[in-house]
Amino acid sequence: MAVVLSYLWTLLLWRLGLCIQIPEHLMQPPNITEQSLERLVVFPTDEISLKCEASGKPEVQFRWTKENIHFFPEKEPGVVTHMNSGSFTITGNNSNFAQRYQGTYRCFASNRLGTAMSHEIQLVAEGAPKWPKEKVQPFEVEEGQSVVLPCNPPASAVQPRIYWMNSKIFHIAQDERVTMGQNGNLYFANVLTNDSHSDYICHAHFLGARTIMQKEPIDLRVKPTNNMIYRRPHLLLPEGLTSRLVALRGQPLVLECIAEGFPTPTIKWSYPSNQMQAGRVTYQNFNKTLRLVKVEEEDDGEYRCWAENTLGSAQHVYYVTVEAAPYWLQEPKSLVLAPGETARLNCQVQGRPRPMVTWRINGVSLENLTRDDKLRVQGGALILSNVQPNDTMVTQCEARNKHGLLLANAYIFVVQLPTKILTPDNKTYREVQGSTAHLLCNAFGVPMPSIQWLNWDQATVLQDERFVPYANGTLAIQDLQTNDTGSYFCEADNDQNRVSIQAHLQVKEATRIKKGPQNQIVKKGSNVEFSCHVSFDPSLEIQIDWYWNDQNIKDISEGDKYVLKEEELTIKNLDYTDQGNYSCVVKTALDSVEKKAMLLVVGSPGPVGQLELYKQKDFHIQLSWSPAEEHNSPIEKYNIEFEDRTMEPGTWYPLATVPGNETSTRLKLSPFIHYNFRVIANNKYGASEPSPDSEPFVTSKSVPEKNPTDVKGEGNETNNMVITWKPLKWMDWNAPELKYRVQWRQKNESEWQEAMVKASKFVVSNTPTFVPYEIKVQAVNEVGKGPDPQIVIGYSGEDVPQATPIVAVERLNATTVRIKWGPVDLNEVRGHLRGYRVTYWWVNSRWSRSKRHTPKIFIDRPSSATEAVLPDLRPYSIYGVQVQVFNGRGLGPPSETIQFHTEEGVPDRPQSLHLRRLSDTALQLSWKPPLNPNGELKGYQLLYKPINQEIEEEEIVTQFLPPTILMLNLSGLSPQALYHFQLRATTKVGPGEMITQEGSTILKSGIPTFGNISTVTSENASTIYWFPEEGQHDVTFQIWFKPLGVKDKEDTQVDSEARPMKDETFGEYSDNEEKGFGSSQPSLNGDIKPLGSDDSLADYGGSVDVQFNEDGSFIGQYSGKKEKEATGGNDSSGATSPINPTAVTLE
Repeated sequence: MAVVLSYLWTLLLWRLGLCIQIPEHLMQPPNITEQSLERLVVFPTDEISLKCEASGKPEVQFRWTKENIHFFPEKEPGVVTHMNSGSFTITGNNSNFAQRYQGTYRCFASNRLGTAMSHEIQLVAEGAPKWPKEKVQPFEVEEGQSVVLPCNPPASAVQPRIYWMNSKIFHIAQDERVTMGQNGNLYFANVLTNDSHSDYICHAHFLGARTIMQKEPIDLRVKPTNNMIYRRPHLLLPEGLTSRLVALRGQPLVLECIAEGFPTPTIKWSYPSNQMQAGRVTYQNFNKTLRLVKVEEEDDGEYRCWAENTLGSAQHVYYVTVEAAPYWLQEPKSLVLAPGETARLNCQVQGRPRPMVTWRINGVSLENLTRDDKLRVQGGALILSNVQPNDTMVTQCEARNKHGLLLANAYIFVVQLPTKILTPDNKTYREVQGSTAHLLCNAFGVPMPSIQWLNWDQATVLQDERFVPYANGTLAIQDLQTNDTGSYFCEADNDQNRVSIQAHLQVKEATRIKKGPQNQIVKKGSNVEFSCHVSFDPSLEIQIDWYWNDQNIKDISEGDKYVLKEEELTIKNLDYTDQGNYSCVVKTALDSVEKKAMLLVVGSPGPVGQLELYKQKDFHIQLSWSPAEEHNSPIEKYNIEFEDRTMEPGTWYPLATVPGNETSTRLKLSPFIHYNFRVIANNKYGASEPSPDSEPFVTSKSVPEKNPTDVKGEGNETNNMVITWKPLKWMDWNAPELKYRVQWRQKNESEWQEAMVKASKFVVSNTPTFVPYEIKVQAVNEVGKGPDPQIVIGYSGEDVPQATPIVAVERLNATTVRIKWGPVDLNEVRGHLRGYRVTYWWVNSRWSRSKRHTPKIFIDRPSSATEAVLPDLRPYSIYGVQVQVFNGRGLGPPSETIQFHTEEGVPDRPQSLHLRRLSDTALQLSWKPPLNPNGELKGYQLLYKPINQEIEEEEIVTQFLPPTILMLNLSGLSPQALYHFQLRATTKVGPGEMITQEGSTILKSGIPTFGNISTVTSENASTIYWFPEEGQHDVTFQIWFKPLGVKDKEDTQVDSEARPMKDETFGEYSDNEEKGFGSSQPSLNGDIKPLGSDDSLADYGGSVDVQFNEDGSFIGQYSGKKEKEATGGNDSSGATSPINPTAVTLE
C-alpha cells in the first residue's frame, strides 16, 4: 500500500504540473510516449520503421493490429523487433517487398492497471518515379500570342517540386508575363522574339525518393511580326467562370489565376473575410497566387480574381467550402478519485462533417463489454458512478470523419490519501508594486483537501477583493501595495488530517520607464537617438537592454553603428535595413518593463526594375516596368528618359512623366532615333538611381515634322541681309542628315529666290538699303520636306540716320527741366528707329563767367518717347542741350543746340568763418562767400549767443549784413566768455545752409604753443602751416631754414616782423589757407629744432620772425632770394606778413 500511495502522491504532483519524475519502483499506468506519424510513405531502399514506445509499471506489454487483425511483427520475415519496445523495423526493402506491408496499423500497450492505444498508422509503399518517354513536338507561335509549355510529372504520394531550366542549368526567368502554375506548366501571357529557345526543360524533384528527373527539352519558336495583335485578358488557369473546392481547417489554401493577353494582364483578388488578420493572406507569383496561411471555418465563401489590361478584363470565382478533420473542444483528462465519487470524462469534439465519437475501455469498445449500470455515456461524456478501487482503468475517446481521426487516452484512479503540502514552509516571495503575487500552497490528498489562507492575526484574507484563491491552492494578491508586506498562512485539510505552512511577502517599488523611446521618421544617412529614462527600487539592481526587432543589439552590434549608453541608444548613418521596432527593456530580479518605438527610414526610392517594350503602330510603343521600392514615402512620379548612343552617347533626354501609381505607359517616339530607355522614380525625398537600360529600339526614317524657329533677317552692312535661324536638334532631323531650304523676296514681289544650305545662316548680297523682305526657311532631309514654313519679315542693312528732331525746353523747378521733341520722318531714319539720345552740358553760372570745361551728359530714350526729364541741374546756371535719333547703324546729326537757364536757388554755406579776439569784450569775424551762391546774394544772416550760460531766447542776437561785408567787429561782449556763431547767406529764394563756429574773449597766458606743422612745396617755394592754441595773443614765431645738399658760401639769417594787414585785404589768403587746412601734409615738428639747440645757426640759410595773435587766420609769406637780398631786412620778404600768420611761404 505504501508503494501505491507514493506513486499516487507523485501522480498528483504531475497533475499539478510540477514535473516530478516518478521513481522507477512505483506503479504507473501505461502511457504512449512515442508513435509513428499517421501516414508513412516509403520508397524502395527506404528503411521501414513503425514506432510504438510507452511507459508504465508494471512493465508494459505491446501488441499490434493490421487492418484490425492481430499482427505479430516478430513472426514476419525481414522484420526486426526490440526488447521492451513495441517498435519494429522492416529491412531489405524493395518495391515488391514494401507492397506486402501496406495497410493500417495500431499499437496497444498494457499492464495490470489498463491498456493504452496508439492512433492508426497508415503505411503507403511507392515505387521509384518514372517519366515516360515521349517525343515533344516544337511549339510554334506568333509574336504576341500566348503559349503553355506542359510539364506533367509522374504522379506521386508526395508532390514533387518543379523547376524550369535551360540546358545550361539556368532558371527560366519568371515575371508578370512568364510564370509557372501549381501544376508545373509554364505559361506565357504573350511571347516575344527573345523567348525563342530550344531548351525549355522541366525538372521534377521527388523529395521522398531523393530523385531529380527532367522532361525532354521543349523547342519554342516565336515568329516575329510587325503587327502584334492586342487582346483583352483570357484566363488560362483555371478554366471556366467558376469552380468549387474544399479547404481543410488549419491547412493552407492556395488559389491561382493565370491569364494571357496583350499587353500583359495584371491580376487582382478579392475575398470574403475582410476582417482577416494581417499576414494571413499573401500574394505570390506576381500576384497570380493567393495563399491563405491557415484556413479557419469562417473563411468559406467567394474568392474572385480579375485579369486586367488596357483592353478589358476577365474574371473567375472560386466557391470555397471549409471542412475540418476532428479537433478538440474539450479533451478528456485523467482523474484521481476517492471511493464513492463519480468520474466524468468529457470528450467534446468538432469537425465538418460532424465526427462520429466512440469510447473504449482498455482498448475495447463499450459495445463489446459487459453492461455495467454504474457506467453510461451522456452528451459526449463517459460517466462512472460510485467508483471503487477496482474501477481503475484507461479509457480511449476516438472521433472520426472522412478527413481524419482523433484519439485521446485518459485514466481513472480510485484511491484514498491524507493531505500533504509539498510547498516549502517559510518561503519568501518578493514582488513589485502593482503586480500580482502568487503564494503557493500545493496540497493534495484524496478526497481533495480544502484550503484557506490566513493573515498574521489568523483572520481570512478573502475580505479584500484583491486576494483571489485558485483551485490548486495558490493565493493571488493583485495590485500589490507596500502595506501588503508581511506573513501569510495556508491551511489544508481533508477527512484524514490538517496541515499548514507559512509564506512571507516583500513588496518593492515597481520599475518604471519615465520617458521611453518615441516613434521617429528619419532620412537615410542621418543619425537617430532613442532615450530611456527609468525609476526603480534602490534595493534592486537594474539592467537596460536595447532590442531591434526582438534581437538584442549587443548581440548584433558591429563597428560603431550603435552607440550604447545607460539610458540612450544612438544609431549612426541610417540605412533602410535599420528600420523596425526598437525597444528599451529594463529588468530587475523582480520585474521587467519595456517601451517600443517604430523607426522608419525614409529616402529617395529604390531603382526601378527591368523594363519591357511592346512595339505598336505609328511610332508608338508600350513601356512597362516593375515598381520601385518606396522607402516609406509614396512614389509621386516616374520620369522616362531616352538616349541615342549613335548621335549623343551619354546624354539622356526627358521623354515622359507618369504618375507614381502606374507602371506602364504608351510613348510617342520620333523617327530615326536609336532609343535606349530608362525610368527614374521620384518621391518627396528625391530621385532613385536610374533603372537598367531597356533593349535598343530604332524607329524608321520620316520627313521632318518641324521647321527651324526664330527666323530673322537683318543686315550687317548697308547692302546685305543676313538670314539666321535656330537649327533643329538632331532628334528632329528624322533622318541621318538635314538641310535647310532658304527662300526670300522683296515684299510685294512675286518671284522667290532660294538656296539650300546646311549651316544656320545665309547672306543675301547687293540689296538696297533698309528694304523689307519676306523670308521662309524649311527643313529638308533625304525622305522629303518638312511642313510649309511661315513667312517672316526681315530687312536689309541700315545706314546712318539723317533725321533731325525739333526740340523745346520746359522748366519745372530750379534743378529740373523737361526736354520735348516732335516726331521725325521715318524715311530719313534709314533703319529701325531705336530711340533718341539727349545730350546736355553746363555752360556757365549766371553770377560768374567761369571758363572751366564740364563733361557732357547723355540720356537714351526709347523710340516711342517724345520727352526726357533732366534732373539734378545746378540752380541759376546756363545749360546747352541737343537731341539725336539713332538706329542700329549709329547716331544721326544733332539737333540745333538750345541754351536754357535754371532759376535761382538757395545758396551753399559760406566757405569759411574765422574768429579773432580783439579785446576782453570784442571779437573780429571774417568769412568767405559761398562757392555756389545759386543766385544773386541778398546778404548774410548772423546769429550768436554765449555758451554755458543760462540765457533767455531773446538774448540770441541776430544781424542782417549786406553781401559786400566779409568782416565784422563785434564789441560789447561779455569778458571771459565763450560764444556760438551761425552764419548763412541768402538769395531771394531764401537762406542757405549755415556754417557754425565758436570763439571766446578769454586771453590765454603762459608760454605760447602751437602744433600740426605741415608744408606744401612747389618748384621754387615752400608754404609752412601751423595751428596756434586759441586765446594766444601778440606772439612772434621765428622760422629757421636752410637748403639741403648745397653748401652755402655764407650763412644768412633774415628776421622779419609781421605787420598788421589792412582790413580790405582780409581774406585774400583764404584759398591758400584752405589748401593748407584741407591737405594732409608732412609734419615739420620733428624736423625743426627749437632755438638754443645744439645745432649751429650758421647751418641755416635764413630765418623768419613772425608775430602771432590768437585767432590764427592769416598767411604770412617770406621770400629768401639771394644773399644780398636777405640782408635787406624786412623789405626782403617780398610781402607784408600778417599779424597772426599760420603759414609762411619760403621762395
